[in-house]
Amino acid sequence: MLKNLDPLLNPDVLHALAAMGHGDEVVICDANFPADAVARHSVLGRLLRLDGVDSPRAVRAVLSVLPLDRFVDHPALRMEVVGDAQTLPAVQREAQREVDDAEGRAVPFASLERFAFYERARHAYCVIATGEARGYGCFVFKKGVLLAADVPHA
Repeated sequence: MLKNLDPLLNPDVLHALAAMGHGDEVVICDANFPADAVARHSVLGRLLRLDGVDSPRAVRAVLSVLPLDRFVDHPALRMEVVGDAQTLPAVQREAQREVDDAEGRAVPFASLERFAFYERARHAYCVIATGEARGYGCFVFKKGVLLAADVPHA
């Protein structure tokens, strides 16, 4: 056991998040997403899993250690609802609260059309599948930087 780490962050996920560099992207997706097929095209080349949790809970765990990029307009993206790009399903509203809480500020999701989301995910550093049963629990996060002033004991 390690202290001060979310218990959902298993060794494989922690390793991938730590190995990512500034500007690399991580996908957190629901159980309906073609995660294994997409993950084979990612930088990591294999799927990571956080089974048994919903997407907002996985977002909370990942963002507890992953800083979002402050140098881009949209470091957080969501998959659009097919045929209704403006709709925010409950899973996305819940994830939005997790993002804002983790960042201590509002960081609104930008949206990506379904097939554009799939293509973006194929170029991500890694893909993390959750047990999320609700549709549209799919997100992309761009990793930022931690400066010495942001790191305790640096």
